[in-house]
Amino acid sequence: MSTLRNKVQLIGNVGNAPEIKDLESGKKVASFSLATNEFYKDSKGEKVQDTQWHNVVAWGKIADIVESYVGKGKEIALEGKLASRSYETSEGEKRYVTEVIVSEILLLGSKNGNNTSE
Repeated sequence: MSTLRNKVQLIGNVGNAPEIKDLESGKKVASFSLATNEFYKDSKGEKVQDTQWHNVVAWGKIADIVESYVGKGKEIALEGKLASRSYETSEGEKRYVTEVIVSEILLLGSKNGNNTSE
């Protein structure tokens, strides 16, 4: 059990156009949401889809890849770690957020970004 660590692997569809920021330090950061779907049968035997949304953050070279190739609807696989942080809104309210910090990304699906047949 000593080899367990903070590791997340997800396959899903990008929920919004990635937001790209170039920081004063020269680093680039990309942030976007990712939808993952799980299917199961309920007590009546009917198929049910459960969608979970994840906040995703990519830095540096991975942010460059996201900027160039990832758009809304694109199917991707990623590996990273969970990170939690808090911030204060302009109204003084404290908010908490959990994000997936990407260490690897794999582009899946069609080349045009959405996975529809045309």
